[in-house]
Amino acid sequence: MPVSFNLDFIAVTESAALEAAKWVGKGDRNGADQAACEGMRRVLNEIEMRGVICIGEGERDEAPMLYIGEEVGTGEGEQVMIAVDPLEGTNLCANGTPNAIAVLAAAQVGKGKLMAAPDCYMDKLVVGAECRGVVDITLPPRMNVRLMAKALGKDVSEVTIGILDRPRHEKLIAEIRDAGARVQLISDGDLSVAIAALDPNSGTDALMGMGGAPEGVITAAAVLCWGGEMQARLSFPREGQRERAAKMVEGDLDRVFHTEDLASGEVIFAATGITQGDMLKGVRYGRGYAITESIVMRSAQGLIRRTETMHLDHA
Repeated sequence: MPVSFNLDFIAVTESAALEAAKWVGKGDRNGADQAACEGMRRVLNEIEMRGVICIGEGERDEAPMLYIGEEVGTGEGEQVMIAVDPLEGTNLCANGTPNAIAVLAAAQVGKGKLMAAPDCYMDKLVVGAECRGVVDITLPPRMNVRLMAKALGKDVSEVTIGILDRPRHEKLIAEIRDAGARVQLISDGDLSVAIAALDPNSGTDALMGMGGAPEGVITAAAVLCWGGEMQARLSFPREGQRERAAKMVEGDLDRVFHTEDLASGEVIFAATGITQGDMLKGVRYGRGYAITESIVMRSAQGLIRRTETMHLDHA
């Protein structure tokens, strides 16, 4: 994938973040999401590529913005699969709370691959490189916590697990706490905390629990780039989800999916902060300008780069 895509895709997530940031704290999650989608689509269509959205805002009839199967780019150049979440954490943005981000993952057809994730739940376990090969999602959570503590050289009481604050996780949260570890409850959007789990300096050691499958594929792209590990299992709480998944996903739907089942080969991951977060600063304003912080990763080069950009006339 051309190196120029690094800056191209950062420009995409920056555009989404800048548009969504205008809605921070205004209580309108739909307005914020639409603004982020419009900002992202505009810049995607300026890139010299033959892009197709493989993970987006839903089906064409359900989502007028960046729908699955939508063609983006100029129509010339490399053929690229693109997974997007223009506003990860719509409630976070609407309420002005931390960790709303704009995010994208991409793979050049023939060199990389992103799984076309069905719209269902995914039970996720994400850890950084130090715990790669150590954990097993089929084990009880308390055992994984102990294995992580040993690999990290920590006491169990020093291990922190990020978990979405949902009723479905009451048993998981209780088990982690009973094991003696710490729980970082997430109000919305597990993707940014999953990324934080990859960074040994973030203070978050792992992500556990059930979240969206499409976001899980985007997470896997970051995990692949960073050298961590992700394990996942699909879950189908609503009627018709399993049948739809069977048409999209090859093999046993009940198996454990590993990082490279979800994202493989040469992939790029890019994200820009919208509100202040664990990994990225939010959009900040000055007189006549705005500042964004972004991160871009490339699996092929083992590259992880942070960038801060001043955008004039975006106050």
